[in-house]
Amino acid sequence: MKPQSQTKPATITLTGKANKQRQVPIMGKTRDLLADYMKENHLLENGSQDHPLFYNSRGHPFTRPGITYILKKHLKQAKKSHPEVLFPETLHPHMLRHLKALCLLEAGVNLIYIRDLLGHVSVTTTEIYLRVNTETKRKALESAYMEVVTQDIPVWQEDTDLLSWLQDFCR
Repeated sequence: MKPQSQTKPATITLTGKANKQRQVPIMGKTRDLLADYMKENHLLENGSQDHPLFYNSRGHPFTRPGITYILKKHLKQAKKSHPEVLFPETLHPHMLRHLKALCLLEAGVNLIYIRDLLGHVSVTTTEIYLRVNTETKRKALESAYMEVVTQDIPVWQEDTDLLSWLQDFCR
């Protein structure tokens, strides 16, 4: 991950599977935090462009198992500190990716944009990530609901023709 601090809007370059790179926008606050981090870790100096942005204690890029270890360690601490909160049993990096995709969808972001942010080639792959919660489904149904029955329902007890017809029908 390399920030492109001079670009507006702020973006970072992510390297995904098979060293495939993509540009992803980031919020201004995130850009500022990254700039401070890079300054503190001397990542703005000449020759540092090839150094990983986030690295382990040996200076190597984080691995998935390394990030999983960190997430699980902090999850364990959070469970101890806040036993009243319902935390997931386990936590791994891919869960964060799924969560971000779902939050974007629930915020009304178009599926095509989510696909691009995740770096998927096909929107079909993105759809696998997204299992919409019940509340989102309810809101979608409400927004698509067309009122079939009007609120102006005639009072049938006052319709003498209808009442006569019904009485004759029952004989």
